Amino acid sequence: MPRAHLAALLAASACAGALGVTGTVIVTAVSERRSADGLVDVAPLSAGGAGLLVALVCLLTGATVGALCARPPLRGRGWSLASTALLALLALVTSGSPAKAAVSGLVTGSRTGVIHTPGLPLAAAALVAAVVAGAVCVLGTRRG
Repeated sequence: MPRAHLAALLAASACAGALGVTGTVIVTAVSERRSADGLVDVAPLSAGGAGLLVALVCLLTGATVGALCARPPLRGRGWSLASTALLALLALVTSGSPAKAAVSGLVTGSRTGVIHTPGLPLAAAALVAAVVAGAVCVLGTRRG
């Protein structure tokens, strides 16, 4: 049972990762190479790299939300859907959320022309995702 939960998390993460990489590459390719005010030149490879890291932070945060809002932690479909929507929203707007911090840094960088690498949000998102994934896999063996 733990392998099934882990496989589901990895499959969802792989799909989200493919979308994140594709979106980041497209946005990097079509974006202007200057800050929002047009005064600062921005290196596209550095900006694209920062965008990929932000996509990874969001992927890990989303995987955490998905793991918490599906079986085995929540058994009912109605509760699962409602809690997923609520936690996903909170992950984007709550202070202290790794996803909000990473996206805010990316937006600020777009305005100022300074590229922000989301090191701390990435570390926090990876730690929380690993702990939650492990807990959900263990919980699956107990409820199985």
